[in-house]
Amino acid sequence: MFGSIAPTYDLLNHILSFSMDRHWRSIVRKRLASRLENCNLILDLCTGTGDLAIEMAKIAPVIACDFSHPMLIRGVKKVNRYQLSKQILFVEGDALSLPFPSHIFQVATIAFGLRNLENYRVGLLEVARVLQEGGHIAVLEIGVPASSILGTFYRIYFERFLPLVGGLVSRNLNSYRYLPESVREFPRGSELQRLFLGAGFSKPNSLRLSGGIVELHIARKQVVNS
Repeated sequence: MFGSIAPTYDLLNHILSFSMDRHWRSIVRKRLASRLENCNLILDLCTGTGDLAIEMAKIAPVIACDFSHPMLIRGVKKVNRYQLSKQILFVEGDALSLPFPSHIFQVATIAFGLRNLENYRVGLLEVARVLQEGGHIAVLEIGVPASSILGTFYRIYFERFLPLVGGLVSRNLNSYRYLPESVREFPRGSELQRLFLGAGFSKPNSLRLSGGIVELHIARKQVVNS
């Protein structure tokens, strides 16, 4: 599915978010930068075509990992255009079984990808495994606005207009019909907190962006006392 929409993925991200996706990714970088000292390696998981990896490369070198080969091919071309090939390395890999040794990253980021994993818990456990103790995870995800008025307009846009436009532009209707379904099924609130805690992270600090259309969750891998 992701391979089939790779050619129009970036274009639709910008169109359907009214280019707010760039702003949201910059917030991830700024929020993490304020927490980090001497960071030397970042993992961007479910990287797609590498937009968040490019943003995070302003802090430290990034390994950008995804299981979709067509997405990674486009990401490599984009990074080359930005002359960031020395800062960003693309790796094809499964988020549920990461091809990295344990405890090597100081930071892991996931933008609009955690809800696509077949098993959220296993994905978070794998991130915890490859993070150093005290390392941070930042998850950027589509949210649900709290305001009833905004929520009404949001549901109409997100459940009707967005799948139609996304399907027509990408020529893959099923891919963008899947998007609202995946957002509805994604855990929130105390359920999401339990997932983080069960994977060995602190309770996430959650920030609602753009009226709750997007949420940023940042947590720290717990330090085990020896």
